[in-house]
Amino acid sequence: MKAYSTSSEAMTALKKEGYIQDFNLHPEWLERPQLDLKLKPEEFHVDKVYRFEGMNNPDDSEVLFAISSSKGGKGLLLDAYGAYAESLSSDMIQKLRVDDATKH
Repeated sequence: MKAYSTSSEAMTALKKEGYIQDFNLHPEWLERPQLDLKLKPEEFHVDKVYRFEGMNNPDDSEVLFAISSSKGGKGLLLDAYGAYAESLSSDMIQKLRVDDATKH
């Protein structure tokens, strides 16, 4: 998997691979507000994960997820590193972990 210097560089490349949707993170699901679509953890797969550290401040870290779903297409979820970890359901936490099925 290619390494990227910035999240915007990774997002541009992933959009060329078809990850064109934007997902929002909620404690129990991913959402595509434009379609009023909510994806439960069992309805999507994390294909790739990229972590980016803030250059001047470690609190500026973020994680970019490339996600696919038969219901929601392919898209991206950009999350501040750990910002929502405490409020996520255990199913969502498990789903957003890198595993053997995630390309890395």
